[in-house]
Amino acid sequence: MNDDELDTLRGQISDLDREVLAGLNKRLELVRQVRAHKQETGAPIIDAAREAELLDELVRANGGPLGERAVRSLFSAVLDVMKQESQRSSATAPTATRTAAPVSRLAVVGTGLLGTSVALAAKRAGVPHVRGWDADGATLRESAVEPAGSLAAAVEDAELVVVSVPVGAVVATVRDALAAAPEATVTDVGSTKRVLTAVEDPRFVAGHPLAGGASGGPARAAADLFDGAVWFLTPSPAADAARIEKVERFVGALGARTVRLDPAEHDRLLAVTSHLPHALANLLMRAAARAGEDALGYAGASLREMTRVAGANPSIWADIFVDNGDLIAAALAEVGAELAEVERALRDGERAAIEEWIAESATARTRMLEYAYRTEATKLNRIRVRIPDKPGVLARITQTLGAAGINIEDFELRHVSPEYGGVLVILVAGGDQAELARTLLRREGYSAA
Repeated sequence: MNDDELDTLRGQISDLDREVLAGLNKRLELVRQVRAHKQETGAPIIDAAREAELLDELVRANGGPLGERAVRSLFSAVLDVMKQESQRSSATAPTATRTAAPVSRLAVVGTGLLGTSVALAAKRAGVPHVRGWDADGATLRESAVEPAGSLAAAVEDAELVVVSVPVGAVVATVRDALAAAPEATVTDVGSTKRVLTAVEDPRFVAGHPLAGGASGGPARAAADLFDGAVWFLTPSPAADAARIEKVERFVGALGARTVRLDPAEHDRLLAVTSHLPHALANLLMRAAARAGEDALGYAGASLREMTRVAGANPSIWADIFVDNGDLIAAALAEVGAELAEVERALRDGERAAIEEWIAESATARTRMLEYAYRTEATKLNRIRVRIPDKPGVLARITQTLGAAGINIEDFELRHVSPEYGGVLVILVAGGDQAELARTLLRREGYSAA
């Protein structure tokens, strides 16, 4: 084949591509008309049975050389893209808005995960001047914050100072910031608050965002880390009301919502909902390790899920355990007392008591899920999907459900082995949505129980 012949073939392919593109655009126009009709009549938008029938018809009509699998893959993708495009054209949901940032000059002291995320979120909110300082020069260099040579240089002329240091150093650092910036409002992001009641200064407003992770660092920081997050404010009686409101507006500009709470109540709640789970995860992990390498090698998904936060940053969490130690110890003692009762019931074979214990736990977890997903637990449906251990599977599943307008409330991925793959557990609200999700996933060749 000479160059002229090759160019001719390429031209024909290009012409066909344009014909395909024109055909797809025409198809989208027709799909939009069908969607509009369904919306007017109240008919279901997605007809999974009709889609499966259409794919079967195309396979029967195929004259080759495309194989059956290629036809199904290509047109499944076309169906998904059409649903996404038609849904986008008719979307009427309002865009979430954030309040304007109430400061123009921000200083961040401590540029780890939270501090750098505050800086990025502030930039996104329109704060023009953001400077940062960290006692660890490497952490400061890794962050995306304009660096200052010292704490004093960072807070100079700042309207608001956010202290984001380990809780063991937070009191001293807050006092240093207050001394170096006499006109500024100072707040913090520490996860224990009673220790900060010692700082009785009208310019200080204590705070704690429920955001972040078991491990951190500026490389993991993100401007959207606080979107939709709860941000506790625990101001002392000495805090100036106008400064409290200023911090609230700033937090709103970052995308979070503020909740005012007494410092002691904050520490009590966090001891049970955050600090105790970390302690128990460490205990479970150590128990498994004591059982030997076989216990670690054959550990199931439940142990992996329950110990996700085990071993989280030892220096940071040691400070938290010490600062909130009395309340964490009280929570552990209460768990210990219940463990003794459970142990006695197990030794005595009291099946009814054990069944009641499990049922009460299920009821409590159901209430927790209702708060988390803001819907009745009876409307939450779990879909169990076995998935192979290969790239692109999760993307395909989420694209398929997203194209049908199915919202995934939550999901868990449980790896079993390279040979088996894993199990994806998807949480979907609404029985109709769950049944549609199962139908669509089965159409793609996945099990969906």
